[in-house]
Amino acid sequence: MFNKTKSPAPQPQQPQQPRAASGSAIPPLPDLPVPGAAPAARAPSPAPTSTRGLSTLSSDLQFDGNVSGGGDLQIDGAIKGDVRVGRLIVGETGAVEGNVSADYVEVRGRIVGAVSGKQVKLIATAYVDGDITAEQLSIDIGAYFQGRVLQGRREAPPAARPAAAQPSTPAASVAPPHGDDRPQVIDMKPVA
Repeated sequence: MFNKTKSPAPQPQQPQQPRAASGSAIPPLPDLPVPGAAPAARAPSPAPTSTRGLSTLSSDLQFDGNVSGGGDLQIDGAIKGDVRVGRLIVGETGAVEGNVSADYVEVRGRIVGAVSGKQVKLIATAYVDGDITAEQLSIDIGAYFQGRVLQGRREAPPAARPAAAQPSTPAASVAPPHGDDRPQVIDMKPVA
């Protein structure tokens, strides 16, 4: 019977921003919630570039013990122990005495121990005394490295063959196929 139109709820007015003497606007203050009022809809915040944060061991810190986790770590101090993280950067003042394992390893400082990762970079200021196992290895001119390099590649799982199709010769007499994906061992010695 009655037709009542709804009028929109009154919107609070935004105060005008005062101008500084130079004519530029002063940045606005964040809106504070009003008690008893419904929460205002917010624009979605931009997605972070990485779900993991970078943790840093500063240059004035020394740590004795193993460090492990899935995040990113930058070492500018000293660690005596093994390090196993997602991404690792050893800064120019950083030092590790122990084994290092990460998906990405960038060395600008000193590591005495084995290094293992998918991608390993030795920057010109790097000092590494130990074996390196990596899918990709980059060594800048000026970097010091003493040890062995083991280049590993990710293998696709072998296709299942029927039992009848497998050779009947003993495994010791079968030569490996050309292009074998086993790790390659390269001995590197310093030039005198």
